[in-house]
Amino acid sequence: MEVILREEIEKLGRRGDLVKVAPGYARNYLLPKKLAVAATASNKKIVEQEKQAHLRRDAKEVSEAQELAKLMGSVAVTIAQKAGENDQLFGSVTAGDVTAALEKLGYTIDRRKVHLDEPIKQLGDYKVSVRLHRDVTLDVPVHVIREE
Repeated sequence: MEVILREEIEKLGRRGDLVKVAPGYARNYLLPKKLAVAATASNKKIVEQEKQAHLRRDAKEVSEAQELAKLMGSVAVTIAQKAGENDQLFGSVTAGDVTAALEKLGYTIDRRKVHLDEPIKQLGDYKVSVRLHRDVTLDVPVHVIREE
C-alpha cells in the first residue's frame, strides 16, 4: 500500500515522502495515528502544501537554533556533587542535572535534547552533546566538582 508520510518516521522516510508499506502497518498504525495518509491525487496536493509550510517553519527553527548555539558557545557548566574516595560520586550526573545547571545560567533546554552516553559517575571534565535541532548540535563542557 502506498502512503504519504505526514511526519518523519525513522527508518521509513521524511515528511511528504511517498512510501510503500504493508497494508496492515498502514491500516493499524500509520493511518490511525495520523502519521500518514493514503496516496491519492487530492492528498498529494494537500501534503505538498503542508510540506512547504513545514519547510518554512523548519528553516526558522534552524536559524533560531544556530543563534542559540552561538550564544551558548562559551557556556561551561559546573556541577557540584558529593563524592567519596577516589573521586567516585555517590550519585551520578544525568541529563536532568545538566539541564538544571543550564537553566541557572538562563538557558531553557529540554532534558531530552541533552545526550550523555552514560551517566557521569566520577569527578572531572566532560563534553556533553546538546542537540538544539536535528541539524544543530553543540558540545557543552561540564565540570563535575566535589561538593563542600
